Amino acid sequence: MSFISHPEIASKLEEIRENFRFLTVEISGQVQATSDLLAAPSHKIFHRICSRDDYIDNLKTTIENACFSRIHGPDSLDKDIINVIRSIHIICVNLERIADFCVNTARQVEYLSDPAFIRRFEYGAMIQEIQRNISRIIAVFEERSLSGALDICRSEFILDTLYKNEFDRIMMELDTGRSTRDLVTTLFIFRYLERIGDSLLNIGEALLFVILGEKIKIHQFEALQKTLSASGYEGELSEIDLKSIWGSRSGCRISLIAQKHRSQEKSRGIFKEGNLEKIRKEKISLEQWENLYPGLTPRIFGYYEDHDIASLLVEFLPGCTLDEVILTASDDIVQNALFLLEHVLLDIWGQTLTREPVAVTCIQQLLSRLEESRRLHPGLFRCAKHMGKVEILSTHEVIRKCSEIENTLFAPFSVLCHGDFNANNLVYDHMSQQLHYIDVYRSHKDDYVQDAAVFLMSNFRVPVFDAVLRDRINKVIFMFLNLVKRFAQEHDDSEFQIRMALALSRNFYTSIRFEHNYDFAREMVLRAHYLMEKIVHHPSGQWNSFSFPEDILCY
Repeated sequence: MSFISHPEIASKLEEIRENFRFLTVEISGQVQATSDLLAAPSHKIFHRICSRDDYIDNLKTTIENACFSRIHGPDSLDKDIINVIRSIHIICVNLERIADFCVNTARQVEYLSDPAFIRRFEYGAMIQEIQRNISRIIAVFEERSLSGALDICRSEFILDTLYKNEFDRIMMELDTGRSTRDLVTTLFIFRYLERIGDSLLNIGEALLFVILGEKIKIHQFEALQKTLSASGYEGELSEIDLKSIWGSRSGCRISLIAQKHRSQEKSRGIFKEGNLEKIRKEKISLEQWENLYPGLTPRIFGYYEDHDIASLLVEFLPGCTLDEVILTASDDIVQNALFLLEHVLLDIWGQTLTREPVAVTCIQQLLSRLEESRRLHPGLFRCAKHMGKVEILSTHEVIRKCSEIENTLFAPFSVLCHGDFNANNLVYDHMSQQLHYIDVYRSHKDDYVQDAAVFLMSNFRVPVFDAVLRDRINKVIFMFLNLVKRFAQEHDDSEFQIRMALALSRNFYTSIRFEHNYDFAREMVLRAHYLMEKIVHHPSGQWNSFSFPEDILCY
């Protein structure tokens, strides 16, 4: 049974479906008329192309209005129906763009001094490729043909290649200095035909969306296909359920994948696709952690890289992230999770400790992210002021002074750090009594205070202001801070508090680039200023006597 023929879906989409068919037929007609015009220019064909454009615009608007009214109407629609409607809307928007490119192409023809000039170039192959794919849209949509959707996506590459061939020919002829007007006009015509490929790519990806139930770009799909193949999967891609589960500020796609009709957690995996350097680093870090602490991080099932992108398929870890546990679990489960965290962390720090001084880089990190914080909250950067004889340093000046102090400091040893030790990068499995690290691409040897400050700040900046939950978060913060203090004492690290103050200043300030709540962002900036001013005014060189008030981490 075709997807669209399901009785419930068909009843909801009949009007949209019929207009969708009409629009596809109209666009096919516009492309054919454009081909006819290029072959034998005439005012009649030109008028027909331009006059049909308004009808196409109106038809697209009708479909668009129907799509939105269905989605936001009184009927409760399930996810599959909504995906169908969204897909139709995306396809129709891009069909209308193809019609616009046809009109633009037609208008260029009148600038040719010799209408036959265009026939010196191979525009026919591009028209044929466009027509072939437009004619398949409805069938691919109704039959949920994965291979058909991929073919439509790949037409963009074919059209790009054909365009490049003609572009090179036109450039060579322009160098002769002859027929420049006709050559430039011909170049514009080919450019509009090439841009139709971009719309066909969008249409193909919309078809993938309705087939897979998740928005995915063709390069992401191909990366998924090759990564699954590297993992040993031999089934059909249409049997894979794909669901985006996390947003990523780095631009990576992170999705949960599983075989349809199978609910076992061991049949699931996490698929990551994005920047080659980031994904490759994560693979290397996962291998490093697996060698040192088997089972701490997810196992790698498959890896693939191509040019500047890479993809990784890793084990799906059961359980909840630690921030979810802290906010939602019972007190005894929270205490158990924190006990596990303490045991795992002290073991890692102890076993990977290397007695070599490590430079402190907190203010360097702050400076590298300062502009992002300024863009979101420009009013939270302080200018220099005076209150009587008291000088209040500007934000930039207090950061500069802290940077000078930081350059004189060193951590006495290094440990293997997670690199992004947020509470949501720790997974707690209550059933197996295990704690896992995820998202480890920044892992490296460094000062343990760096990881500790990130964990403390990831709890502080949780946007929860309920008194009971806030009290629980504060208790977690103090428990963890006491853990760090004990570790520092046991390893004769007498200056850890100055480094912690610098690290917290960095985290307070850089966290505001993700915080739209102005009052909360202001709280973090004030605390960053307080810590940095305390550092600046402390007697130089006497850092083993430096301390900061721990309640600065309470909200």
